Amino acid sequence: MARTDPHSYFDDSQPRTRHIGLELEVDFEEHRLEGWAMLDLGEPSEGPLDLDTKDLEIYSVEGEGGEPIPFDRGEEEPVLGKRLRIHLPEGTRRVTIEYVTSPEAIGLQWLDPAQTEGKEHPFVFTHFQPIHARTCMPCQDSPRARVVYRAAITVPSELTAVMSAGSAGKGPGDRPGTTTYLFDMPQAIPTYLIALAVGKLDSRALSPRSRVWAEPGTVEAAAHEFAGIEDMITKAEELFGSYEWDRYDMIVLPPSFPYGGMENPRLTFLTPTLLAGDRSLVDVVAHELAHSWTGNLVTNASVDHFWLNEGATVWAERRIVEALHGEDAATLGWAIGEKALQAEFKRFGADAAVTRLRNDLQGTDPDDVFSSIPYEKGARFLVLLERTAGRERFDAFIRSYIEEFRFTSINTEEFMDFVNQELPGAADEVGAQEWLYEPGMPRNAPVFRSPRLEALNELADGFAEGERPTGAQIESWSPAETLVYLQRLPRPLDEEACRWLDENLELTGRGNYEILVEWLTIAAASDYEPVFERVREVLLRVGRMKYLRPLYKALGGHPRTQALAREVYAAASPGYHELSRRVTEAVMDQYEE
Repeated sequence: MARTDPHSYFDDSQPRTRHIGLELEVDFEEHRLEGWAMLDLGEPSEGPLDLDTKDLEIYSVEGEGGEPIPFDRGEEEPVLGKRLRIHLPEGTRRVTIEYVTSPEAIGLQWLDPAQTEGKEHPFVFTHFQPIHARTCMPCQDSPRARVVYRAAITVPSELTAVMSAGSAGKGPGDRPGTTTYLFDMPQAIPTYLIALAVGKLDSRALSPRSRVWAEPGTVEAAAHEFAGIEDMITKAEELFGSYEWDRYDMIVLPPSFPYGGMENPRLTFLTPTLLAGDRSLVDVVAHELAHSWTGNLVTNASVDHFWLNEGATVWAERRIVEALHGEDAATLGWAIGEKALQAEFKRFGADAAVTRLRNDLQGTDPDDVFSSIPYEKGARFLVLLERTAGRERFDAFIRSYIEEFRFTSINTEEFMDFVNQELPGAADEVGAQEWLYEPGMPRNAPVFRSPRLEALNELADGFAEGERPTGAQIESWSPAETLVYLQRLPRPLDEEACRWLDENLELTGRGNYEILVEWLTIAAASDYEPVFERVREVLLRVGRMKYLRPLYKALGGHPRTQALAREVYAAASPGYHELSRRVTEAVMDQYEE
């Protein structure tokens, strides 16, 4: 037995799946996917093959000639799900598993027409990170077990299917009124990056290698917002090397999508909260694009090493932003990230084990400890290495790192071995052991400064003593500067201060959700009644966890805001993703009666 991933039954001493073929029909009435998964093993194999499953009903397992292959199921584990052990006869090259998903599968979110923008057709999308591919297919659901895949997805003819794969055509389905979409993904990826969305969709071309998908009522706004994506890809290639995924397409999902984005190769999933109308949130896409190198091309071996994906990607994202907009813009990004990082240290406690970069999450549901710590702390560790080695040398290191480990999944120790080989002495100089294996933030954390940032901080620090920005100052601020100013303000504020902010910064009507939600958290924590209806509107519409957590937390400070939170949650929760419900209920459980 050689299980290398604490969140998978994958055993690297057993045969490894090299190719997955999916033939699935999407059943919107029953909220199920039903069909077959064909697992190619690459070479003749025999003996046990352990697969991850969760909430799957397995009908049968067959060999290449249709002969039945014996299998058994393990006991249900709360985090891992249920092991499927297939007993491979000698010489087995492929197994075909017939199965059906559960309506409660956490990796699938089913939306009724009323929960979509168009209000006429249902919608479904997947989210498999970190360990939810097993809820939609039997597989070796560990990042170490990379696969290529093909898929045939049958949907109602009025709907469109898209996947994190290249289109291979479409044709009539086996049943009247259905269409089968074909997909081919030739680059090997971890199973958590397999992705599917089905709904009433339209698309617009943005460049020869990029297209945006969305519901018809949203697609023009999405095309406007992301029109500059080709320039962003080009800047990223200058930094990190050639883009190796052929296309960079995006899809704007309905508002219940629980994340800002998901970096599925060839089809990034995005929240509609990015559609600010003024392109002020487009740089969020820089993070998902950067994953094309850090995360998708080189991947963490398991969730215990999640910082390798996300810390490296935050670092890369801010390098892209700097290349596009200058050093001041990147510095503001670091300041905004610092606010998020400190909030997470407060939530968990600075000495909590989960504040380490290299974690040990055996027996822990990764979704329960998801935070910005691997993102922001991990990125700061890389900045420290960069400053120690020098930018030119570190940039060469990053390119060598990506080239050395492309299309593989590695752990922290493998990364550090490469650091020690390519940048001898740097790890010891920055205190890498403390950064990786100790909780909290080391004292040598890098500091990010700029005259613009310092001026904003000083202005916000004077707010409690009555200092206010002038109209000319406010007019000169970028959206990021407005956000940094708001984040720095004390809270709660009195009614007069809230009114001044809203009137002078025109906050409640903002389309930029980063600014809007920051303002609403200030106002809700201050029991400022004029925003209550806007808070209700946002919470009823948006299921993004980044916004739900602070808003529901801010509502917990006063009796009438608590009542508002409970009332809104009762109405909104059926439309939230299961992960969003978990986050919100955990926050509301902390309310004082």
